[in-house]
Order: sequence, then structure tokens, then C-alpha cells
Amino acid sequence: VHYGHSCLIPIDSCTIPVLYIFVDISIDCSHLTASLKHNFPTETRMLLVSTVQFVGSLQKVVPELSTYFARVSLPQSRPLSKGEVLGCTAPTIEPDDCNAVVYVGDGRFHLEAIMIANPTMKAYRYDPYTKVLSSEAYAHGQMYDNRLQAIEMARGARQWGVILGTLGRQGNTHIVDRILKLVKEAGMESIVVLLSEITPAKLALFDGVDAWVQVACPRLSIDWGHAFKKPLLTTYEAEVALKVAQWQPIYPMDYYAHTSGPWSNHSNNMAAKAGTKVV
Repeated sequence: VHYGHSCLIPIDSCTIPVLYIFVDISIDCSHLTASLKHNFPTETRMLLVSTVQFVGSLQKVVPELSTYFARVSLPQSRPLSKGEVLGCTAPTIEPDDCNAVVYVGDGRFHLEAIMIANPTMKAYRYDPYTKVLSSEAYAHGQMYDNRLQAIEMARGARQWGVILGTLGRQGNTHIVDRILKLVKEAGMESIVVLLSEITPAKLALFDGVDAWVQVACPRLSIDWGHAFKKPLLTTYEAEVALKVAQWQPIYPMDYYAHTSGPWSNHSNNMAAKAGTKVV
């Protein structure tokens, strides 16, 4: 029984039967709608997003808000639910579809994913516990500089360490195999390390490794990569460093998305099978 996020791993891909049960936490929907009406003009084209526990509440408020604002939508990046985002997976939205995205939830981790995927979009956060609506910002330039510097450092590596995350279902052996193949084709050596928790102290024990690729959570590298002595790349960044992928002007947040790059969990899915859409 999986109690939490959407069906990220297809049921037919599991070796034993899996039942997905989504968390559902009720919030004060009347206060949410009143706050949005008070703070945004009627011509606003608004997107509402959240984590799975509040998605049910988003669906409840859309009909009322749609009669007030020019447009209210729940974006979707399958296999996530409509309106759901994760820290590593969020839809890329066309600018004409909206001019404000409102994240309903506490904390910023999951909100930052859709901000990274849509760097020009204005983002706001409504905390259902404190009932505070706030304007949010993200240091895109600093993040780009940090990640490009790590990629450039990794290009001089001779020995690569590939980390398979063992926490839950974050690690993916197919992605590990792809990275190992690319490293070998580039004429470099590699080792594989299994870790449930990736810390600077643990990786510092491996003296011979020049660069790391972690197949776990991309946000570990994005948020904390600067704390590691050696470059700690995401799988996307590793492919850029190995010159099999181009650096994208908008950083991809597609780790679990059905329509994603070859560095992610569902890279073999056909684009027609699923994708990002606004509904």
C-alpha cells in the first residue's frame, strides 16, 4: 500500500501488487477563495498547483474562482494528478495560458519546481495552515551559475561515481545503466555506490572519484550541490557534461514526467501517450 504521492511507478511495472492511496487534507476553501479574489484582479489568468494532499481542495475551488477570474486552471504533468507538482517534476506552461501561479501548501520545496520550470512566471504561495498569501521569488541566475560551474568541473573528471539512491523508489537502475554506458563511451572509468542518504562526509571518503552523478532526487544537486567537494550532478547535468545533451535555457523539471528527457524515469514513453496540458 503506497500512501502518498500519485502513481509515479506504474502498477504494471511493480513486481508485487500495489495499491495507491492519495493523502487528502481538508482546508478552509472559503478563506482561500476570498484571499485570491481580494488580492488578484478579475482579468487574472491563474494556475493553481499543490501537492497531492491539497489537490482535492483545488478541484473544489476552481468552479467558483472560474466565475470571477478570466481563467482558472489546474496544469498537469502526467503521471501526476491535475494540479499536482513535486520538487523534481512540474509542468512547463505557455505564457499565454496564465500570468500567475498560486501554490497551495506549506513550505517552498515543491513550489520551487514549477518556478524553476517557468522562470518568467509570477508565483505566489497560500499557506493553508497560517492562511497567509505571499509573493515568492527564486534566484534563477545563481542556480544556473552554480550548476554550469559543476558541469564544467565534471568535464575534467577521469573517474566517475554513480550513486543509486536506495531511499524508497528514487533510484532507477535503468538510468544508472545509461549513465555507466555514456561514461564508458567517453573513455572514462566509473564505480557504482548505493546510498540511502547522500552527504558530503560520505562522498569525501572516496578519494579517487573526480565527479559524482546521483540517481535519486535532482533537487539534492540543485539545492545542495555547492556543499560537496566534488561536482555532484543530476542525470540531466551528467549528460550535458558528457556532451550527449545540450544545456537548456529553462532547467527541466521532468524527473517523473511521461514526456521527459532520456535522463529521467519515463524517457522511453511516447510523447503522444501523455504530457503537459492545461485543463
